[in-house]
Amino acid sequence: MNDQRSAAEPAAAAVAVPEAVSALDGGPVRPGGRRAALAPVVLVVAGGLSVQFGSAVAALLMPRAGALGVVTLRLVVAAIVLLVVCRPKLRGHSRADWGTVVAFGIAMGAMNMLFYQALDRIPLGAAVTLEVLGPLALSVIASRRLFNFVWAGLALGGVFLLGGGGFDRLDALGAAFALGAGAMWATYIVFSARTGRRFPQADGLALAMVVAAVLSLPLGILESGAKLAVPSTLAMGAAVALMSSVLPYTLELMALRRLPAHTFAVLMSLEPAIAATAGFLILDQALTATDALAIALVIGASMGAVRSQVGAGRRTKANS
Repeated sequence: MNDQRSAAEPAAAAVAVPEAVSALDGGPVRPGGRRAALAPVVLVVAGGLSVQFGSAVAALLMPRAGALGVVTLRLVVAAIVLLVVCRPKLRGHSRADWGTVVAFGIAMGAMNMLFYQALDRIPLGAAVTLEVLGPLALSVIASRRLFNFVWAGLALGGVFLLGGGGFDRLDALGAAFALGAGAMWATYIVFSARTGRRFPQADGLALAMVVAAVLSLPLGILESGAKLAVPSTLAMGAAVALMSSVLPYTLELMALRRLPAHTFAVLMSLEPAIAATAGFLILDQALTATDALAIALVIGASMGAVRSQVGAGRRTKANS
């Protein structure tokens, strides 16, 4: 990130939209035809590509800075970029507003720290496979239609297949960290929506990122110390921050404005497939025929969820 201002301009255009999200609490999805229904899906997929390839870069950085050091670099740089872009207002918010944004920041920070601890111990594809169980559980809880249970179940089958069934070959602590990250991911989705309703534009995201950065900073310094100040490490950390935090979180917030919780959560099941691909391309982590079948199941489930979303949009438009 040689020029922080120019690097932040695409994010500025993305975050300059209201975060008001009613979909996660079962609110109506705004109609607008097939293109409008597919637009948030494209945002989710783009965010997934960015975050998983960013995680692959982070895995390369871990030997230099450690897992917590990478998290610290990622969150601190992302917080600085979002503060510069959004310039959030600190006045005029209630205690409930601040409580919500702090909870959002804690969930975001915990999700990142737990995930990178998992990534330091188990392969990227397996880590994301376990982590995505959180959003899938949220999908089942939030869903009110039979077909959404079917898509969630199909995605879950693909997720387990991609992870090798029982995951017995994985480091137990790494798997536990990944499952904890999944619980925090589900919490992140819920508080992302609540924060969006309480704060204008992307102010809530910027403030929550500061909370997450403050939480991780002492842990990162304790683990890595002066290693975090090495120029090449800072440059890679900045790249990870843009790819894994600024861009994907912004795209997800935009998508959440028009997607219900169960659809968004099922789409999150694409993450293991993307992660496995990123691990193969960047980290030389092999893909087997079983992995390919699992990816096909996950993609099929996500396509089914998307078709259900498009159909719901059409019915809403016809009835309006």
